[in-house]
Amino acid sequence: MLSTGASRTTSDIVILIARVALGVILIAHGWQKFFTNTIDGTSAFFESMGIPAATAAAIFAATVELVGGALLILGLATPVVGVLVVLDMLGAWWFVHADAGTIFVDGGGYELVLALAAGTALVAAVGGGRFSLDHLILARRRAA
Repeated sequence: MLSTGASRTTSDIVILIARVALGVILIAHGWQKFFTNTIDGTSAFFESMGIPAATAAAIFAATVELVGGALLILGLATPVVGVLVVLDMLGAWWFVHADAGTIFVDGGGYELVLALAAGTALVAAVGGGRFSLDHLILARRRAA
């Protein structure tokens, strides 16, 4: 059995791995919306899916995913990013994936948005861990 200190370090390493993995996926999707498909292309896709305020939704989703992914990797504003990503994924589920008739992503299902929402919600709930800028900022505030 691990000692309390070793267990805490293990937990912090696992949180770091989860933050980085989620962040990389989110950055890839945000990058795609901004630069591969462009905001205009993403907006047109969103409009074709019946998403209201498609341009605003495209900008929101792209920004939350690109900037939020980078912030998750850094462990900065982790709870806020988690909430925003969950809202983004709820929108993706509601407007794009809920009626697919399958959970599997290859059939248009919601497995990816569910995993991203659950993962970021968990990280938001437990915090960024000791290997995060959130922890560093809080430690400095406590010391001051």
